[in-house]
Amino acid sequence: MPADEEGLPQFPYHPDPVGTGSVVAAAVVCACCGRRRPFTYVGPVYAVEELARVLCPWCIADGRAAAMFDAQFTDASWRVSDGVPADVTELVLRRTPGFVGWQQEQWLHHCRDAAEFHGPVGANELAAFPDALEHLRLKVAGSGWSADDKDWYLQALSKDGPVTAYLFRCRHCGSHLAYSDST
Repeated sequence: MPADEEGLPQFPYHPDPVGTGSVVAAAVVCACCGRRRPFTYVGPVYAVEELARVLCPWCIADGRAAAMFDAQFTDASWRVSDGVPADVTELVLRRTPGFVGWQQEQWLHHCRDAAEFHGPVGANELAAFPDALEHLRLKVAGSGWSADDKDWYLQALSKDGPVTAYLFRCRHCGSHLAYSDST
């Protein structure tokens, strides 16, 4: 089947990489498979080689890009919850499109599994996910900030602004989670 007729591969931990902006509809000759593909991965790549905007999502999904370049698509420094199997962590690091954040990206976990990444969100979008907002409130509660500063921070969240939240969903119970960072 020609590359332009192929559907995107499925990523269990990043179900809509085009919607989140990690994959874009832009033709690329993939540095891994050598095929001209209609979509390009534009998220982070942790490898010795410079691989910005030269990998196709198919080579990420099947693990070829990670194997060929000893690459990861999410930084391994994030904390993995106890009980999450090592193969899940490996799948997120090496076979799942990452995403770009302001500081160091984190992949959230729930129910002993990695959660699905659903993209950057601001206060307006987060209002539709009260469980994620509560998760974020709990994280901000330990910040040492005044109540006014905490409220300001949560209201200042912007999908495209200098204070952003990142939305995740548990694959098992459906709970929404979020973390935030800023410039």
